Amino acid sequence: DAAHKITILASIAFGLPINFEAAHIEGISNLDQKDIIYAEELGYKIKLLGITKNINDAIELRVHPTLIPEKRLVANVDGAMNAVLVKGDMVGPTMYYGAGAGSEPTASAVVADIIDLARNLESNNSTPIPILGFVKNAIKAKKMLSIEDITSEFYLRFSMKNESGVLAKITQVFAQHSISIDAMVQKEVQEDDEIVDIILVTSNMIEKEMNKIINEIEALPENKDKVVKLRIEQLNK
Repeated sequence: DAAHKITILASIAFGLPINFEAAHIEGISNLDQKDIIYAEELGYKIKLLGITKNINDAIELRVHPTLIPEKRLVANVDGAMNAVLVKGDMVGPTMYYGAGAGSEPTASAVVADIIDLARNLESNNSTPIPILGFVKNAIKAKKMLSIEDITSEFYLRFSMKNESGVLAKITQVFAQHSISIDAMVQKEVQEDDEIVDIILVTSNMIEKEMNKIINEIEALPENKDKVVKLRIEQLNK
């Protein structure tokens, strides 16, 4: 559902043909309760976001759980409410908020679309108002960025052996890739616990480089599980 919505919004915003298959989609089924708690301790909330951006005439189109600073308005949209955050060249960021689920809001949106279509059919106008905001010959395909080509900050959770020197090995991998760490937390454990959670927040970096780092850390003998990776959006730029 979120992928359908963001694909339509991308078409309206950037004059693209509608192409649902181009969207990168990750759901919430793999979210762990501990990551929700750790994110809140770091000052974030996790929301399922649909994100599209025009980066040098190439398009990002993605849906995934995302960490957002808890003070942002979007971080506090709950229940059946939806919000759309738009950044314009001149107006800057604006947000549109309202009911996005339920019989009446859905019916209202469907009827509004039918009325728009009917008005265009009845107008006999050679230049009707285009439904997606662009006349047909202005809708053009653009390069779609792979998820590995997007740039983001990242939240990472490592499950490591509870022994000395682990933090040093992790930070060494990041240093070898010239990537800075904005925050690091090692959760308290009992002396006899075998596994410890280590949480990192990185600076902005390209995802393919992040994946290389994760592969190297997962190969360490001290690593005990798959690394949890979540993207962070500051929503203030």
